[in-house]
Amino acid sequence: MMSTRSFGLKHYRLLIALACVAVTTPVVAGVPPTVPALENDHPLSSKQVGDLLISELRCAACHGEHTDLGFSAPPAPSLNEVRSRVSIDFLRRYIADPGATDPGTTMPNVLDHLPESQRDSVAADLADYLQSLGTAQFKVGNVDSAEVARGKKLFHRVGCVACHNPRDKDESLVKLKGSVSLSHVEQKYGLQSLADFLFRPHDVRPGGRMPDMRLSRREATQIASYLIGKSKSASPAHQPDPVRVARGKTAFAEHGCAACHALPSQQPKSEPKPAPRWSAANSSRGCLDPKSKTTPRYRLSKEQTDAIRATIGAGPTKLDDRSKLNLTLAAFNCTACHTRAGFSGPTPERNPHFTTDEPNLGDHGRIPPTLDLAGAKFKTLWLQKVLFDAEVVRPYMHTRMPQFGEANTGHLPALFKRTDRLDPVDIPEPSREERRTLRDAGNRLLGDKGLNCVTCHNFNGLESPGFKGMDLMTTFERLEPAWFDRFMRSPGAMRPGIVMPTYWPDGKAVRTDVLDANTEQQIRALWYTFSLGRSAGTPSGMRHVGTKLVVTDKARVYRGRSRIAGYRGIAVGLPGGVNYAFNAETGALSGLWAGEFVSVNWNGQAAGNFNPAARAVSLPQDVSFYRLTDVKAAWPLRPVMTKEQPVNPDPLYPRNRGYRFLGYQLEDGVPTFRYHSDDLRIADRSTVLTAGDRRVLQRTLRFSTPKAQTVWFRALTGSFESNGSAHRLGKLTLTLPQSSLIDQTTVRPFEKAKELLVKLRLPAGESSLEIQYALEP
Repeated sequence: MMSTRSFGLKHYRLLIALACVAVTTPVVAGVPPTVPALENDHPLSSKQVGDLLISELRCAACHGEHTDLGFSAPPAPSLNEVRSRVSIDFLRRYIADPGATDPGTTMPNVLDHLPESQRDSVAADLADYLQSLGTAQFKVGNVDSAEVARGKKLFHRVGCVACHNPRDKDESLVKLKGSVSLSHVEQKYGLQSLADFLFRPHDVRPGGRMPDMRLSRREATQIASYLIGKSKSASPAHQPDPVRVARGKTAFAEHGCAACHALPSQQPKSEPKPAPRWSAANSSRGCLDPKSKTTPRYRLSKEQTDAIRATIGAGPTKLDDRSKLNLTLAAFNCTACHTRAGFSGPTPERNPHFTTDEPNLGDHGRIPPTLDLAGAKFKTLWLQKVLFDAEVVRPYMHTRMPQFGEANTGHLPALFKRTDRLDPVDIPEPSREERRTLRDAGNRLLGDKGLNCVTCHNFNGLESPGFKGMDLMTTFERLEPAWFDRFMRSPGAMRPGIVMPTYWPDGKAVRTDVLDANTEQQIRALWYTFSLGRSAGTPSGMRHVGTKLVVTDKARVYRGRSRIAGYRGIAVGLPGGVNYAFNAETGALSGLWAGEFVSVNWNGQAAGNFNPAARAVSLPQDVSFYRLTDVKAAWPLRPVMTKEQPVNPDPLYPRNRGYRFLGYQLEDGVPTFRYHSDDLRIADRSTVLTAGDRRVLQRTLRFSTPKAQTVWFRALTGSFESNGSAHRLGKLTLTLPQSSLIDQTTVRPFEKAKELLVKLRLPAGESSLEIQYALEP
C-alpha cells in the first residue's frame, strides 16, 4: 500500500519527491525490498538498476513514469476477498509494519510516522475495513502429513527454489541471496487459501512476478501443506467491527492506499493532490529520508538508494531494445534458470535441485536452455506458445517453464526478435520433382542406417530406443532456418556442452553415400523432412509398439497427437465407457465414443499418437467460441494442412481469434479445461450420467467475464437432424438446456451439411451452462 497521501494541505506541503538519500545518510535497518535478479550477477548499469527499482517499488503510482522500460510496473495485489485469504492477525501486523512481518516485501510502511499505539490502532481499523469487503470466512484447514512429504518433493523439483530458499534435510532454511522470503507464509495463510493462491496466483497478483507454475489443484494443495507444515488450531471467525470499518475506510483514503490498491468502495470526497514529479526531486529529502515523518518508509539498502539516486540524477532516458530486454529478464527473474550473455543461471546452491528423467542427456537435460540468440533461434509463434500457452518439448526436465501472463510479457517475443540477429540462410522449398528424393534422404539420415538421430531423439511421438531426447518433429515448428543451419554444422558452437556429435565437420558430410555428400543438400533434406510434420515417414530404427489404454473405476487422461483432436490432443476416458477428445489447440470438444478408450503406438505416456479404440462421432475442431458480427457471418475455420501443403498457412489462427489455453486441473482424475476467449474465461468439465441404456456425457461450461457480453458457441456440424432442443448426429444426440443464457439457436448451411450455432448472452461475473451428449450403444 504505497502512498500518495490524500492528506489535508498542511500534510501535503510535507509530501516531497521520492528521492535518494545522500551517500552519508544512514540507511533504515532491516531486510531491504527483494528484487531477486538484482542480488545475482546481471548486465544492468547502476542507472538501469535504479530504473528497475522505481518500477518494482511502484513509485510511478505516486510520481508518474520515469523511464519507459518496455513493460508495466507490477500492480499491487488485489484486496478483493482478502477476508477469506489472509489471517486477521497477520493482516493487522503486516499493515502496521510490512517489512518486519514479511522481510523483503516491496510494500512500504505508510504508518511509520505514527506513535506505536496509534499505528496499531489504525492498522486494526484498516484490517477490519478490508475484511468487511469480503464474504467468505478465513479457514485454517487440516494438513495431511503425507501431502507434506509430496509437497516437499514438488517444491524442490518444479522450480520454486529458483526464487525461494531451498531447505536442507533437517528442514532449516538455506539462506541464499536473491530469495523471496516465505517465512511469513505459515502465519498469513490457511491451507485452502494458500493452495488457491498457488493454483491461480495471477488472480491475486496480476503483475506476474509470482508466476503460474502450472500446478494441478492437488499439487497446489501438496505444496501448500509443505509450506504451512502442520495443522494449526482454528481461530474463531472474525467479525469486523462497524466502528473500525468506518474508520478504516477513511484511513484507506487518508494514507494513500488507493494509489496502488483499487477498491470499488473507495470513492474519495475529493481528488488527492498529485505527488511531485521526478523533475522536482530533491536527493536529500522525501520517501527515502529515514528522518521523514510524513512519507512512506522503505527499508532500502545503501546500494539500492545509490542506484535510485543515480537514476533520478540522470533523468529519464530512452532505452534501446537490448536494455529493455535485459530489464524484462531481470524483472521476471528469468536468469534464475536461464543464462544470457554469460550472466546468471542456477547458482551453485540451487543447481542440484534442477533434475531430469534423462540424466544421460547431461546438463542440457536438466537445466533450462540458454537465452543466447533466442530471438534468432526461435520463430515468433513458438516464443508465444512457450511464454503464453505453456508449450513443452522437454517432458523429461522436471523444472517447469513459469507462466508470467501475456499482459506482463506480451512484448517479449518481438523484443527478442529485434535484439537477436543472425545472417539469414535460405533453405529453399523443394520443387515437386525434388520432394521424393529429399524426403527419402532425410528419412535415411535420421534413421539407424544414416546419422542415427533416432537413437537419442523421439520422433513424431514415437519413443527413441535410447535416450528420450526432444522430439525431432518439433524442429520446423520451433526453429528459424538460419539457427538450424548453423546448429547442424556445429552443434557445440551453438549449444556449448551439448551431447551431440558433429556430422558436418568443417562443412564436410560424414555420410558420403547420401545426396553425393553434399552438405547443403543433406541439411536441406532434414529441414524438409521436419516440415512434413505428422505425414513424415518413420525412420528405420524406431519401434512401433501398439497398446490399448484401459479405463477402470477412475477417469484416465492421455495427451498426444491424434486425427480426432489435432497436434495438442487430449483423450479423456470416464468410468462407464464414455470417452471424449479435446483439442487444446483450439478449445474444442472434438469427438465422442462409447466403449474402449484409446490405442497408442507404444508403451508409455506423453506425446504419442492416439486413436479412439471404437468408432467415434467427430465434432468440429475449429475454435468453439467466437464473437460473430451477425448471424450471417462465416465461422472462422482452422487451417488444414496436407502433404501438398505441409506448412500451416495461418499459424496464429487460435490466438488471432481470441483463444488462449490455460491448462487443466484434475479432480478425482476428471479434468477441467481452462481457456480464454478474449476476456471471457471458461472452465470446461464433463462427467457421466446414466439414462437407461444410453451413456450421457454432461458438459458443464462455467463462464467468468468482467462485463456482460455476447458470444457465439458452435456446437455441432454435419448432417444432423434437429427436434426442438435436441440435435441428432449419427449415434450422438446433443441436447441444449432451457437457459436464460441462450439468446438464440441457429441452424444454417455449412459446406455440404449444416452447423448449429448458439448465441449466448452472458452477465458480468459468473454463470454456467450444461449441455448433454447422449451416445447410443
